[in-house]
Amino acid sequence: MTITGAVSRASLAEARERLEAAIPSADLARLGGDLFAVLHLIDREHGLRRAVSDPARAGADKAQLVQILLEGKVSPAALGLVADVVRLRWSSPSELSDAVEALAVTAEAARAEADGRIDDLEDELFRFSRVVEGEPELRGALAGRSLPDERKLGLVNALLEGKVTEATLTLVTELALRPRGRSLEAGLAEYGKLVAQRRQRLVALVRTPAELPEAQRTRLAAVLAAAYGHEVHLNIEIDPTVIGGLSIEIGDEIIDGTIAGRLDDVRRRLGPG
Repeated sequence: MTITGAVSRASLAEARERLEAAIPSADLARLGGDLFAVLHLIDREHGLRRAVSDPARAGADKAQLVQILLEGKVSPAALGLVADVVRLRWSSPSELSDAVEALAVTAEAARAEADGRIDDLEDELFRFSRVVEGEPELRGALAGRSLPDERKLGLVNALLEGKVTEATLTLVTELALRPRGRSLEAGLAEYGKLVAQRRQRLVALVRTPAELPEAQRTRLAAVLAAAYGHEVHLNIEIDPTVIGGLSIEIGDEIIDGTIAGRLDDVRRRLGPG
């Protein structure tokens, strides 16, 4: 779900603005699901995807096509948003699809936020990704092709239904059934970043050998927020291989304050023995 073209990045920014404008009056229980349904349609129907992303075709014509296909099948808010999205210019058909997916995830984040549970959504996506990483059989069942979709759906529901937010259940189900060429862990990480963006927060992966007290978490988040100029959400991972201190990863940057990290740094400075 990486938007690479300059034209597409500008269009995605505008699409997000239009989503934000639609959210206050939208049925948030439906909006994310309807946008995912549109994503499934344009991913499945390649001719349609090319038609609604064709830069040579008038935006009004593309919006009219969407109206004809979707009216009465999705909510008015979703229909209006998709019509707006296809009017924009996209560098490639796949980037239009990626944009619709990003909007669907953001709509689910808005749903959780309206319920006062966006923090839960972030934490649940992160924790489930760690469960998947640590359970090869579960990862194989959800990400493999041997298990039918209905069995995957039943497995996700058995694991999560009634235990997580509705938004978390929707997003995990989406990734398990339609990974769109990604591993389950990569999809969860991408969705987690989009949820964080909804709050305009950075996400820091903090590896520590033992649980951090709440006061220390609060101080760490405040220090990182001051350093980066944004609110920072901490994802805490207990890692016994971290020998003392903390290892903090924010985007592509790693702040390694562990004993092991400092020893590695010394070895690099010394060079070959």
